[in-house]
Amino acid sequence: MAVYKNGSTGEDVARIQKALKDGGFYQGEPDGVFGPQTETAVKNFQSKSGLGADGIVGPATWEKLFSSPVSPPKKVSGGLDSRCLALTGSFETGKLSPECFAAMTGNFDGQGMSFGALQWNFGQGTLQSLLKEMLADHQDIAAGIFGENLGRLQQAINGGREAALSFAASIQDPTKHTITDPWKQMFRALGLTPEFQAIEVKGAAAYYGKGLRLCQDYGLWSERARALMFDICVQNGSIADSVKALIMADFGKLSQAATPEESELARMRIVANRRAEAANPKFVEDVRRRKLCIAEGKGVVHGISYDLAAQFGLDLKRADGAGN
Repeated sequence: MAVYKNGSTGEDVARIQKALKDGGFYQGEPDGVFGPQTETAVKNFQSKSGLGADGIVGPATWEKLFSSPVSPPKKVSGGLDSRCLALTGSFETGKLSPECFAAMTGNFDGQGMSFGALQWNFGQGTLQSLLKEMLADHQDIAAGIFGENLGRLQQAINGGREAALSFAASIQDPTKHTITDPWKQMFRALGLTPEFQAIEVKGAAAYYGKGLRLCQDYGLWSERARALMFDICVQNGSIADSVKALIMADFGKLSQAATPEESELARMRIVANRRAEAANPKFVEDVRRRKLCIAEGKGVVHGISYDLAAQFGLDLKRADGAGN
């Protein structure tokens, strides 16, 4: 049979795109043009199917693609830091993993363009550092995604803040502040690569470390507690000393006869409620809903239903390195 790769066109390419779309790997409309977005989708499908991820549809990939329905994984994999980021990224962007890692917005807030699970942006210089790391460590992948546009992207991220903001303005609708194609497709393809997702996890390491220290301060040991404190650090900054005093007073009222799991859940609920009550009055209930969703392991936030154990592998299991 024929081999299909970046640059191929025709009805068979459209069939490949439709099969990938049905499986959740490809978000565009099947157009019969094998471009960077299709190549990335093929690589992701190959990785999840136990095939060599070269982005080329040969006999083995074709057979796997059409022999049975494909479906993306239902649970986020990776380390605890990666899963915490995927959860908070879903809250921040309104998109479940892996789409949260590729979420993008235009200049609605004066930052030029925001991208990724925590919406790193050009205005503050946080997005440039992630993109520079990707180009330095995985230039071959970046070149495969951005093609002839890679040089323009390099100039933008290496030319200082104003160059990056000017670039961002040139690739978005000036009224709707939405990134336009082909840049929208290219950035999305970038965010869905395991390599850039790993860079995002590294970019969130300071929040994770701060959340870990909060867990230690409050005697919390579960993976879900790590997720709760990480989310607090991202959304709320930290926990003020005045709020900590209230939390510790509430801890002192808990039953000493409770099991470790019951105690952990009760403590997380206290942290969730007290931190929410300390938020801006306009956002108290929104913060409470988000934090209790993590503490209790289930909930609905911004219209999305969450089951932390099923979707993110986050449960009342002792986190690595947590004390007894």
